[in-house]
Amino acid sequence: MFLAFIRQNKVVAGILAFLRIYIGYQWLTSGFGKITSGGFDASGFIQGAIASAGGENPAVQGWWAAFLEMVALPNAELFSFIVMWGEFLVGAALILGIFTNFAALMGIAMNFAFLFSGTVSTNAQMVLITVFLLVAGYNAGRFGLDRWVIPYLKHHNPRQKRKNRKVSAA
Repeated sequence: MFLAFIRQNKVVAGILAFLRIYIGYQWLTSGFGKITSGGFDASGFIQGAIASAGGENPAVQGWWAAFLEMVALPNAELFSFIVMWGEFLVGAALILGIFTNFAALMGIAMNFAFLFSGTVSTNAQMVLITVFLLVAGYNAGRFGLDRWVIPYLKHHNPRQKRKNRKVSAA
């Protein structure tokens, strides 16, 4: 009953639009700041997270620190690019309400990566709000570009057209 309510109610869609735009603004401004600063480098953050995995009360779990040390740190330039543009594009997509579910999924993945790295900040709050966007599915983008884009893509899906042809031929 709750799922049907959050996924179909138009009033809830309005509330979700507000939450979606709020989260989108957080991502957009964060990414834009990194892009325009010209000097964003994630390697310092990655090194700090790796250092936080040691000691008596580690803030970062060993498996995540190993990933950061073996994969992220050697590719810090790539991760810097992914973070700044990922934040910006997730924010833009959420604000516009286009591919809302995918954008929310990518946003929550970044939030968890930051949380795993020992950063708290507003990430936990953003995760909580994003969970509602993900659970709501299409309704989270109802008052956005998804209102037109998703039906268009469903109607122009080549796999669906092949399936319809097979059914009508039988």
